Amino acid sequence: MFYDFVKRLMDIFGSLFGIIIFSPILIAVSAAIRLDSRGPVMADTPMRVGKDGKLFKMYKFRSMVVGAQDLLQKNPELLKEYKKNSYKLHNDPRVTKVGKFIRKFSIDEFPQFFNIIKGEMSLVGPRAYYPFELEEQQKKYPKSRDFVKVILSSKPGLTGVWQVSGRSQINFDKRVEMDAQYVQRRSVLYDIYLIVKTIPAVLFSRGAV
Repeated sequence: MFYDFVKRLMDIFGSLFGIIIFSPILIAVSAAIRLDSRGPVMADTPMRVGKDGKLFKMYKFRSMVVGAQDLLQKNPELLKEYKKNSYKLHNDPRVTKVGKFIRKFSIDEFPQFFNIIKGEMSLVGPRAYYPFELEEQQKKYPKSRDFVKVILSSKPGLTGVWQVSGRSQINFDKRVEMDAQYVQRRSVLYDIYLIVKTIPAVLFSRGAV
């Protein structure tokens, strides 16, 4: 398919360009993370759901303390708030000082350029969801099941409709509807439009937590 071919070319050249252009930032952030808190540079996050339901490891800079997932599971109140807010926490106590800065400007997402080169993600696409997130939220929002089926027919993206439209301020049911609509109307021009629209969204940190 012409769109798929062009999209893959955009993904390869776009991610390589991003790695080269942002290499000084990647190096500086790596050093800052190591100096700021104990632990590895990259986050040890749960697997994500990719195209056709295949699980993959999404690369992200570590923005939280080591053992953040264990701390969440051991804190009932924090876990309740996490699930209530569509798997996001405002003023998350697990986030480090450097983590707050890189999350605000989505710099923690930059390593996903390597996921794109590997073919696990695209520059533009639906959000990459956690398996348990999809399972639990579809029970909460039964009408979302059809949207999720559409979403999983496409690769998740570094950016997309929800990322430029409020991000963490959007609940799961609305988010999957937006993602499914993207998959159904996607085109090269629409992808370029969303990439351009991502720039001010990141600079002004809209919806970031």
